[in-house]
Amino acid sequence: MKFNTQVKVLGMKANKGTMDNGQGYDSTKVYVETALDDSKGNAKGFAVAEYTLGLSEEFSKYKHLPFPFLADATVEIVTTGKAQKTQLVELKPVEMAKQAKVA
Repeated sequence: MKFNTQVKVLGMKANKGTMDNGQGYDSTKVYVETALDDSKGNAKGFAVAEYTLGLSEEFSKYKHLPFPFLADATVEIVTTGKAQKTQLVELKPVEMAKQAKVA
């Protein structure tokens, strides 16, 4: 199931290299402000959730922006049948989206 939401991106980090066993890795991590679960009355405020967004080159699309920034995000909920997770599919900074509509 895919849906769109607006998120506050607090940071991003490109990761690329090779582990000691020779296996390579290549990704961009996105750190998003996320509300704490206050349903039990023992938490309040925000924390950071980490998502993976494409390869390390994805970072270059956003590194020039001032952080934090707001973005329209496409996220997808997927499951293995037993476990469910949320994946970040696409990220469009709000200011860039506004400029694209004007042009």
